[in-house]
Amino acid sequence: MNGESPRIVGGGAYAPRNRLSSEAVAEAWGRSQARGVERVAVPDADEDSLTMAAAAARRALAAADRDAGSVELLVFATTTPPVEEPELTPRLGEFLGVPETAARRTHAGGTRAGTAALADALAALGGEVETTGVGARAATDGSAPAGVDGPALVVAADAPLGEPNDETGHAAGAAAGALVLDTGRPEGDDASAASGARVLARGEYATDYAGTRGRERGAVETGGLDVTTYDRAAFREPATGAVDALVAGAPQTAPDPSEVDALAITAPDGDRPARVAGALDCSPDRITTPVRRLGDTGAAGPLVGLVRSFADGPNPTGDADDTHAATGAAEHHTLCVGVGSGGAADAALIAGTAPVSTRLDGTRTVSYTDALRLRDRITGDAPAGGGAAVSVPTWRRSRAARYRLVAGACPNCGALSFPAEGACGDCHDLVSYDRVRLPRTGELVTVTGIAPGGAPPEFVPQAERGGDFPVGIVRFERDGETVDVPMQVCDADAVGRAGDASGERESDVGDTAPESSRVTAGDTVGHVVRRVYEQEGVVRYGAKARPVDD
Repeated sequence: MNGESPRIVGGGAYAPRNRLSSEAVAEAWGRSQARGVERVAVPDADEDSLTMAAAAARRALAAADRDAGSVELLVFATTTPPVEEPELTPRLGEFLGVPETAARRTHAGGTRAGTAALADALAALGGEVETTGVGARAATDGSAPAGVDGPALVVAADAPLGEPNDETGHAAGAAAGALVLDTGRPEGDDASAASGARVLARGEYATDYAGTRGRERGAVETGGLDVTTYDRAAFREPATGAVDALVAGAPQTAPDPSEVDALAITAPDGDRPARVAGALDCSPDRITTPVRRLGDTGAAGPLVGLVRSFADGPNPTGDADDTHAATGAAEHHTLCVGVGSGGAADAALIAGTAPVSTRLDGTRTVSYTDALRLRDRITGDAPAGGGAAVSVPTWRRSRAARYRLVAGACPNCGALSFPAEGACGDCHDLVSYDRVRLPRTGELVTVTGIAPGGAPPEFVPQAERGGDFPVGIVRFERDGETVDVPMQVCDADAVGRAGDASGERESDVGDTAPESSRVTAGDTVGHVVRRVYEQEGVVRYGAKARPVDD
C-alpha cells in the first residue's frame, strides 16, 4: 500500500426505465401502503440485480476515469441475487473486464449490505478511518482482503419484492449504486485525480430486533410482522445508534449530524428515513435517497443516495442524469447510513464530493398489470424444446465477445471479425486474431420486431413479460474498419423525450406502439449487458444495443 488515505473518486447510479405509480397500485388494491412513495422503478424483462450492478459500475468507472482492468478489489452487495448459488462477482467482473486476479467479496443477508460493502473496501484500502460503536469491527479482522492499493469497486444493486398487497410489495423498487475508491492517482494523471470524497469517521451498532423485514428460506417475497411501532423502532434505534457511535469517534472539526448537507439512508418507504432525520435534528429535506420516485431500493439505497448527494453537491446540477458533476468542495458533508433488518446499522460521515454519472430517470409508465408481468408474477413457464441451445462451455468460451463485444482484428489485413473465429472475411486467411474491443457506440443499420407469438422458444419468457422487442444489425467502426453485429435492442424509447423538473420523462400511458417502431436504421446505439435467456437453469447474459443520445 502507498500509505494514502482512501478516497471515493467516482460514483454511478442506475435505475430501470419503467415506473409504476402509487395511483395505479391504489386503483388495483383500494389504497397504496407505501408511505412517501409516488412511484417505483420496475426492472425490465431482461434486467436483474446483476445487470443493474453492471450498468452502475460502468458509470462509476467512467466518472472516476479508472479502467476496469486496474480494479484490485470488487465488492458486490444485494439482497436479491438472480440465483442463490453460486458466487456472482466472477460474472460481474467479466461483464466489466475486471482482472481475474482481483480480490472479491459479496455481501447479502440484509439491507445493510451496501454500506457493509463500502466498509469492507475502506478496510481493505487501509487509511486512518476510525470505526467505533457496538458491534464495530476492526479493519484487520480478516473480513476484507489486505494489501489492496486500489482502485476498489463497490457495487450495490437490489430489486426487492413483497406480497402484492402489503407494504413491502407496494413500495418495491429497483436501482443500483456504485463507488470507486482509490488511494492514489491514475498513472500520468494530474494532481486533481487525487481529489474526491473522504470518509471522516464510521460507526456501527447492533441490537436484536427479530421478526422485522426478512425473507423465508426459498421464498422470493420479503415480508415481516408489519407491526408499525415495532418496525419503526427497529429501524430508528440501530440507525441513530450507529450515528451516535460515529460522532464519538469523529474528528472535532466534523459537523454535527444535524448540520450535514445530505442524509443518504436505507429507505424502505418515505416515512422511516424522515423519522431518523428527525431524531438527529436533521431536516428531512436533506434526504437524498430517491425513495419518492424509485421506491424501496433495498441495499442499494444508501449508495444511490450518496451518489445523488455528490451530484447535487455544493453546486447543484439539477437531476444530473447522464451528466458528470465536477468534484465539489470538501465542506460538503454527507451522512451515509445503512440499516439492516434484524437490528444492525452502520454510518459513515463523508466530506467532499466526487464526479458521478447517473441514469435514474423513468421513460415509461407501466400499468399494474404490466408490472406484474415484468416481475414474472403472472407469466408461464418457457416452452420445452425447439430452441437454439448453446451449451454452457460453448457460451463460456465466447463470453468476452458476448459481454464486452471483444472482436478480432486480422493481423494481415486489419479487417474486423465478430466473433473472432474462422477465416478472415476480407483476406480469407486462417489467422490468429488480435483481440480488440469494439467502440461503445455503433449505428443501427437494420431493425425488425419479434412479437411474443413468433419468438424463439428460449426468448418466449422475455416476450411474455416484456412484450415485443426489436432486433437488428449494428455496425461498429474501429480504426477505419467496420464490422456488423446482430443484437437485440433494449429500452427502445430511451431517448428523445424531455425530462421534467423532477427528472421523470413523458408518460407512455395509452401509447401502444410496438417497441420495434421506436428505433430506426441510422440510430446511434451503445451496448449494455442484459439477460438473454435461461437454459439448463443457467441465466445467459450478453450485450444488447440501447439507443443513446450522448
